[in-house]
Amino acid sequence: MKIKHVILSRSTTGFYFDDQKAIKSGKVSHDGFFYSGTPQTEGFTSIRQKGEAISIQLILEDGTIGYGDCAAVQYSGAGGRDPLFLADKNIKFIEKNIVPLLIGVDVTRFRENAEKFDRLLINGKHVHTAIRYGVTQALLSATANFHKLTMAEIIRKEYNIKNKTYKKIPIFSQSGDNRYGAADQMIISKAEILPHALINNVEEKLGYNGEILYEYVKWLINRINTKKIDPEYHPVIQLDVYGTMGEAFNLDISKIGDYIISLEKLCHPYELRIEGPVDTGEKMSTMEALRDLRVYLESKGSNVKIVADEWCNTLEDIKMFADNKAGHILQIKTPDLGGVNNVVEAALYCNKKDIGSYIGGTCNETNISAQTTTNIAIACNAKQMLGKPGMGVDEGRMIIKNEMNRVVALANARLKWWFSFESRNCWNIRI
Repeated sequence: MKIKHVILSRSTTGFYFDDQKAIKSGKVSHDGFFYSGTPQTEGFTSIRQKGEAISIQLILEDGTIGYGDCAAVQYSGAGGRDPLFLADKNIKFIEKNIVPLLIGVDVTRFRENAEKFDRLLINGKHVHTAIRYGVTQALLSATANFHKLTMAEIIRKEYNIKNKTYKKIPIFSQSGDNRYGAADQMIISKAEILPHALINNVEEKLGYNGEILYEYVKWLINRINTKKIDPEYHPVIQLDVYGTMGEAFNLDISKIGDYIISLEKLCHPYELRIEGPVDTGEKMSTMEALRDLRVYLESKGSNVKIVADEWCNTLEDIKMFADNKAGHILQIKTPDLGGVNNVVEAALYCNKKDIGSYIGGTCNETNISAQTTTNIAIACNAKQMLGKPGMGVDEGRMIIKNEMNRVVALANARLKWWFSFESRNCWNIRI
């Protein structure tokens, strides 16, 4: 079945583009929801600006449609990522360079098509990661819709994944700056992993001795213990600190490790995960610092899990971090990998290396990209999944959790009863 038409449209994302370099400089201030100050990353006209995306619809010969959204991360242009992704500029690029190549493509299989478009060179250069991300989503959707299967089932079939059943993946909810109010929402919703907390500035959010974050964690644990209704509710605590621990403790691994252990004691009996404790501003030294921090924590008998994020952007980066055990869990920041085929490969590689595979991404995605990557997380049996898009907690959890519940129920029903959409139009099964 071949692609007959390609429809492009401008879309909006679930959050905003933020100039991380300017924010981390400490030379900006909050003004309501705005940031006051001068942008420092190329392409930004203000420190915070509305997120943009491009929707791709692939129309097949029989009228079947495949959907994908080109989207980029909140902190575009930072940590070795591709530059700011603006719709007006890039929709013209797609129309001229990508659409002609999509027309006539046979979507019977996904993997080969995705690899072709992910590796595509235009004028000798790789296509922006956001475009590769959206095109391959649409190709996966088209293949799944043509075969009348879920995207998770297509992934398992084409990558020969042997798991016998489809399981739900723990969802990591993110708070953004609303680290107190959002934590309450997460506790009410029984979020499996919380709260994110957005600790992206030493002076205001961590403290030069870590004292501000310490007090926040103390508040958070008390809040969980006093407000949870279900006594069996036992969330994982994951704090995203954007390299600020490295800044505060001058990249001294023992001091960073000892501080993390002090937080671990506060969190007991809940598991603690620290995302991005160190960012040296360069890939190799960041990887080495995370590796050394993992070794230090384990030598002290700590059970804290270190989550790698910045500079762990591409499939090649993820393999390098996994091979060097630079952390216990690696965030597969989905838009940064380009084609979603790379997301699959990265998750499977982490699983093979006994490193936690975290299908992450960004608040600055769309419902389509979130649903697509949820299918991938399920197919690859990832360790955890980001609740996205947006920072409102409930909206992102709704999109991910509902898609997860639908896919798991449907795929397992098909495994159990050998139902085929081709032979029956509807049924009613009690799972």
